[in-house]
Amino acid sequence: MFYRPSDGHGLPHNPFNAIVTPRPIGWISTRGSDGAENLAPYSFFNAVAYEPPQVMFSSTSIKPDRGDTKDSVANIRETGVFCVNIVEYAMRDAMNQSSGAWDKGTDEFELAGIARAECTTIACSRVSQAPANLECKLTQIVQLPGEANFAVFGEVVGVHMRDDCLVDGQFDILKFNPLSRLGYRDYAVIRDTFTLNRPGQS
Repeated sequence: MFYRPSDGHGLPHNPFNAIVTPRPIGWISTRGSDGAENLAPYSFFNAVAYEPPQVMFSSTSIKPDRGDTKDSVANIRETGVFCVNIVEYAMRDAMNQSSGAWDKGTDEFELAGIARAECTTIACSRVSQAPANLECKLTQIVQLPGEANFAVFGEVVGVHMRDDCLVDGQFDILKFNPLSRLGYRDYAVIRDTFTLNRPGQS
């Protein structure tokens, strides 16, 4: 089968998200200039640079109470900071609960019963029991083609790692089993890993 996205695919559901998988989930916490907290998961998320460390996520829809975007982007526009909380399998239900299109006054930490802690380098809350948290300062917001597509880039200025996830000096993902996003309503959990050496490396 071949289709041009501009012409439609003719299938019951859009296959694009199922093709580009698995995708890590960035559980983004923000605080508005009014002090209101927000926590929402984004599967258009990844690390994009090592030095300095940088990450990005994309928001692709509109909430009526936020104009041209959603709470996360609106808050970041106001404050210039955000935190990426890494999602483990054990927190899948809380993450899913926080994904709803809740009113901008809703505190998803409270809604989903998620413990929070204050970030160290930025004015924002983080998921206190997450395997890792990346405190970020905004570098740029890029408006992509489409009505509500915004890519948010940030420099990581602080990193929290849960002590039980450090094994022999390495951050061990098998200690918490990262959750990843597939297509449709599907997710996956990482429980198996293997190692490959690049050519020329021993």
